Amino acid sequence: MAKIRTGRVGEQIKKELSQILQNDFKDPRIGFLTITGVDVTNDLSQAKIYLSVLGTEEQKAESMKVLTRATGFFRSELGKRIRLRVVPELLFKFDTSIEYGNRIEKLLGNIKDDEKEDV
Repeated sequence: MAKIRTGRVGEQIKKELSQILQNDFKDPRIGFLTITGVDVTNDLSQAKIYLSVLGTEEQKAESMKVLTRATGFFRSELGKRIRLRVVPELLFKFDTSIEYGNRIEKLLGNIKDDEKEDV
């Protein structure tokens, strides 16, 4: 039962936070950013927001800094949009799974190229 609720709350936070970032939060220091997932603890006290940011390492770091500073704004906006007794603490994290997948794909491509050269 709790897993279903935390999953629904996570999806709702992801949807609302995406809309807030797109429509209400205008900061030029944030690069092209996608929320890839949200994990909410069972007691709904914390929500880990996983992000994918395009750009250099400096741009990614700057985006993370801006988001972390604006956490209070995001929580208050979420509080207005989602009916929860307490809005979870928001923790922003980079989602490295996309980069990891690209790296594996590149390595597999290299192996395939090496096999062609050996034949």
